[in-house]
Amino acid sequence: MSRWRPPSPSSTAIITREGFERLKAELDHLWHTLRPEVVKALAAAAAEGDRSENAEYTYRKKQLGEIDRRARYLSKRIPSLKVAEGAPADRTMVFFGASIELENVDSGESVQYRIVGPDETDARRGWISIDSPLARAVLKKRLDDEFEAELPSGRTRFAIVAVEY
Repeated sequence: MSRWRPPSPSSTAIITREGFERLKAELDHLWHTLRPEVVKALAAAAAEGDRSENAEYTYRKKQLGEIDRRARYLSKRIPSLKVAEGAPADRTMVFFGASIELENVDSGESVQYRIVGPDETDARRGWISIDSPLARAVLKKRLDDEFEAELPSGRTRFAIVAVEY
């Protein structure tokens, strides 16, 4: 019997045009390129005989399950997403899709982020989810505004140095 876990909070169903196209391309790649290759390799491994001790067969079954799981998720997620098009009228205010430069008021350290949908976050590129505490705190603030955000390292004060779309 499995342990009951409360459902995770649903993420915001918004995405940039580039992120939407990337997810569609990933789904297309999974269905039309990767899955047929794995099915062919699985059939070849199954033809070798005894499946109970066939590592290739076991590996390909797991790989096919991962591909199907991701494809099923994308097939359900893509239609529910809303693509955010264009920039807002007030380009000095922070909204979804903004690239922002923040300065830590206490340390003077400067950081850059882009606010994107939860499906396209990338820490290496500085792309943070609109659902993150920092993004929630900075939304609807203007250039040169100061604000506080509750981060894992504690409460931190920032000043908005630049906003671009």
